[in-house]
Amino acid sequence: MTAVPRTAKPETPKTTEAAGAPRALLTGWFTFPHGEATAGDVLALERVREVLDRSGIPHDTAWSPGFRPEEPHLDDADPARYTHVVFVCGPLHGSQVAQLHERYPDCVRVAVGVSVIDPGDPAVRGFHHVLPRDADGVRPTADLAAAVPEAPAAPVAGVILTRGQGEYGGRRRHEEVADRVTGWLARTDCARVELDTRLADGDWRLCATPAQFQSVLARLDVVVTDRLHGLVLALRAGVPALAVDPVAGGAKVTAQARVHRWPALIPAERLTREELDRWWRWCLTGGRDAARRRRYAFRRAPDRDQGGALARLMGPETDSGSAAPGAGHVRRR
Repeated sequence: MTAVPRTAKPETPKTTEAAGAPRALLTGWFTFPHGEATAGDVLALERVREVLDRSGIPHDTAWSPGFRPEEPHLDDADPARYTHVVFVCGPLHGSQVAQLHERYPDCVRVAVGVSVIDPGDPAVRGFHHVLPRDADGVRPTADLAAAVPEAPAAPVAGVILTRGQGEYGGRRRHEEVADRVTGWLARTDCARVELDTRLADGDWRLCATPAQFQSVLARLDVVVTDRLHGLVLALRAGVPALAVDPVAGGAKVTAQARVHRWPALIPAERLTREELDRWWRWCLTGGRDAARRRRYAFRRAPDRDQGGALARLMGPETDSGSAAPGAGHVRRR
């Protein structure tokens, strides 16, 4: 890495209580209450941690209270405890970065893996050393996130939920179900992909054809849903579905689970974290093979729906007018 040239340098730090042995405070945009934590920033942080650990340099990380409320924050990081403050990744500009220089005046301040937009910005000039990934007049270097060792992959969960379906009236538990499921998902180790079964022509956020939607489902590890088609289309793709019926007493989601003998169904009345955890584990283990068997069954025996009944009802030898108009005659199989 190459340091950004500058015309002036910050004053040499005074001796701190920690000056006998190096100790670094790691900061970044993931530190500030009004910043944000991105996947790239946190991976860059992991790379810096790896380098410091290998060098035997102790370090702490200051997190935003909005992102990691249980972890140490900037207010907890006593300036006298550190010899160095390291700012990791992201654009090097603005008052929040500049305030680090005021808070830690006696520390050596280093920025690493950053983008330098304006070398004259006080946020830049306050650092003793700037090791950029890109800056005017400096050859670009690889972003820190590129060198982080691979971590075990997390399950990818498609999430298909609804808060509608007002036709169920007083039996609706949709809001409660969605809140519980999303609250549980937020604390579950998985990559969440919010999906919508609605199709649209010209809206890039939605699929335009069923084939496009099925292509998304086929790449998932599991689908979490309270929708009938969330369940059916997941199984059609051979992907296990953790289904919740959002209607008290059970309705169409339960009916489809019964038709396809799919066990991973939780009634709204029994929706608990324990039940979600139990069926989540099953979906990611035995549920994989079970879903593939359902997919095979769909292809082997496609006539389990009412398509054949419709053809018979409309056939030339059928008295399709045997039910009085407006009677809404419900036929049984």
